[in-house]
Amino acid sequence: MASTHAIHDAASKGFHNAQSYDAHRPSYGDAAVSSLLRHLGHEGKAGSRIVDLGAGTGKFTEVLAARPEGFEIVAVEPLDSMRETLAAKQLKGVETRAGTASRIESVEDGWADGCIVAQAFHWFAKEESLKEIHRVLKPGAKLGLIWNVEEFLEDNRPVSWPATTTWEHQLEELSFSGHSDGQPRFRHLEWTKVFGRQAEAEEPLFSTPIGTDRVHWSVWLTPEGLWDRINTLSWNAIREGEGRREFREKFDKILQEGDGKWNDKGEIEVHGSTFFAWTERL
Repeated sequence: MASTHAIHDAASKGFHNAQSYDAHRPSYGDAAVSSLLRHLGHEGKAGSRIVDLGAGTGKFTEVLAARPEGFEIVAVEPLDSMRETLAAKQLKGVETRAGTASRIESVEDGWADGCIVAQAFHWFAKEESLKEIHRVLKPGAKLGLIWNVEEFLEDNRPVSWPATTTWEHQLEELSFSGHSDGQPRFRHLEWTKVFGRQAEAEEPLFSTPIGTDRVHWSVWLTPEGLWDRINTLSWNAIREGEGRREFREKFDKILQEGDGKWNDKGEIEVHGSTFFAWTERL
């Protein structure tokens, strides 16, 4: 990305290891993706033009690219390491470009039939971002937002969503305790407020209330797989020295002494859900 694009330090430092992020972050289930695309008007519609904004390493991009509709996708990502990882996948129908939510310079006015932000909108939930998304969308096109919400992660599960197990709640508390970079995460739900604010403007940009839905799921992970997943979080990724060693000891104890369900492969059942939202460009 060009150096003029301002990216929060927690993202630029915490997501520096793009290969680890790509390997250990979860993908998106068919049920949630199909439902989101249906609400956006793109399920079963061939050739829709979609901007995948904040595309990262392409965890969601590759799901879109594999769909039978044959979407034309522009994947916009500001961080060089992530964008290069995405570009190296050479996904069919995908063009990878540098840019941010407030400066999607490579997409012309009204080009997109839809815009989707996966796992990232909370980083740039501001009026300037909505204005830029509004610019690239056709009138009546929709903006979709989607997050994988794993119950054991501090930056994911809102406090109003109870964890399925005690060990997942304990691990979430361990990861979250005493750490804050001042940047709102999905769990704070601060990102929703920008839609209310823009709705009160003289010329609102997007319809309100936004639509929302949620699909529950579970997966099986080894302790090392779970540890690797935790280390893709922005502030856990930059833990060092004694703090990192103590964190690992507490992590191991929670898994060993907790109420987790284990299979005969030595994997623990991890619970989560995929939350998604949609709104129409006015």
